[in-house]
Amino acid sequence: MAATRASQMRTARRDARRPSREEMYIHGNTVRKLAPAETPAVRPEKEPQHRDRHQADYTVRRNREKALQLDLPYLLMLVVAACITLYFCVSYLNLQSVMSARVDHIKTLERQLETLKSDNDALETRINTSIDLDHIYRVATEEMGMVYAGRDQVLLYNKTESEYVRQNEDIPQYE
Repeated sequence: MAATRASQMRTARRDARRPSREEMYIHGNTVRKLAPAETPAVRPEKEPQHRDRHQADYTVRRNREKALQLDLPYLLMLVVAACITLYFCVSYLNLQSVMSARVDHIKTLERQLETLKSDNDALETRINTSIDLDHIYRVATEEMGMVYAGRDQVLLYNKTESEYVRQNEDIPQYE
């Protein structure tokens, strides 16, 4: 009987920790509140003796004072790190401003180049339309006495060795 009693108590403890299937299933569209699980009774801890409490208070106070004090190497390292960080930030901002100034200068130069190209194209068009080939022919033939070359005056030069003619080579003589 004692064995069955111990078995029943173990089963009761296990069932108290874990809800049954019926308790886990939710009926309808609202959730029912479950009963809170029983918590084991908390036993108050023994208070440390007066001497141990005094020692703990002293240790805590001493650690707080150490944490609040800055020693010289730590302070110097902190100042150096802050100066280096400040230097890098200022350098970065300086580089950003130089880059934006250069980009603006490049845009200005590109606009000037486009303006010069359009002016150059307009001048070239004006020059090409202002040339009167009939006037040039008349001045060349009447005032300067120039005439077109005849067929017997034109000599064709064929060079088969290469595809281009060097200016410092001698031109062959025709008979």
